[in-house]
Amino acid sequence: MKKLFDAAFACLMTQDPDSKTTCAKVLWQQWNDGLLATEGEAVPQEVAVPGHPDKPQLVAPGAVERRRLSTPHGQAALIHALAHIEFNAINLALDAAYRFRGLPQDFYRDWLRVAAEEAFHFTLLRNHLRSLGYDYGDFSAHNGLWEMAVKTAQDPLIRMALVPRLLEARGLDVTPGISARLASSGDQSAVEILAIIQRDEVGHVAIGNRWYGYLCRQRGLDPIATFRDLLVEYDAPALRPPFNMTARAQAGFDTDELQMLESLAKNLPD
Repeated sequence: MKKLFDAAFACLMTQDPDSKTTCAKVLWQQWNDGLLATEGEAVPQEVAVPGHPDKPQLVAPGAVERRRLSTPHGQAALIHALAHIEFNAINLALDAAYRFRGLPQDFYRDWLRVAAEEAFHFTLLRNHLRSLGYDYGDFSAHNGLWEMAVKTAQDPLIRMALVPRLLEARGLDVTPGISARLASSGDQSAVEILAIIQRDEVGHVAIGNRWYGYLCRQRGLDPIATFRDLLVEYDAPALRPPFNMTARAQAGFDTDELQMLESLAKNLPD
C-alpha cells in the first residue's frame, strides 16, 4: 500500500502539467481502490513554490496582460488566465491533502477528489486554448492563489477559511459574468466548459465550508466571528459584490453568513 502523504507530495512537486493532471487523477483512483494509507513523515515539508513548468512567466497581478474579448488574442488571454487558476487549484488541493495531518479520512478523500476535478478543468481549458492556436504558458500569469496557500500553511482552519471559502468562493461570484462575456464574443465552447467548472466549484467550496465548520466546532469557535477576524489578520482580499447568493447557498453558506457578506461589502471604502 502506498503512503498518501508521500504520493501527494510527489504529485504536488511535479512540474509538467500533463504529468501533474495524470498524477492527480491516478491518486484519486488509488484512494477509491483502497491503495493509499494516511501514514508518512510526521511533519510536512515547507513548499514555498510547488512544481510548475518554466512558463507561464509569473508576474505581479497588475502586470498580467489585459484580456480584451474584442480580439482573438484577448479571448485566448482570458482562457489562459482561467487555465492558470485551475492549475493552481490542483496544487492547492494536493497541498491540503499533503499538509494537514491527523484529520478524518474523509478530509483526505475530499481534497483528492478536488485535485482530480481541478485537473479535469485544467485539461478542458488547455485543450480549448490549443484550439484557439495558443497553449498554457503563452501568456504571463500571477501567483496570488499560491501565496495565500503559503500564508495559511500552518493551520487547516485558516486554509479552509481563506482559500475555498474566500478565494475560490469568489469564483462562484464572477463566473456568470465571465460566461456572459464569452457568450457575447461567440465562444460557446468556453461557456460550456465554464458551466462544468461552476457546477464542480460549488462542490469544492462546500468541502471548504464543511471542514471549516468542523474545525470551528472542534475548537469551540464562532465561525462568523472567526472568519471576520481572519480576514483582518491575514490582510485578505476584500469581499466585493456582486455575490452569487444562489451558488454560495448551494455551497453551504447559511443565511447569517450571506448577511455577513452583504454587511462587509457595505462597509468597504469607495
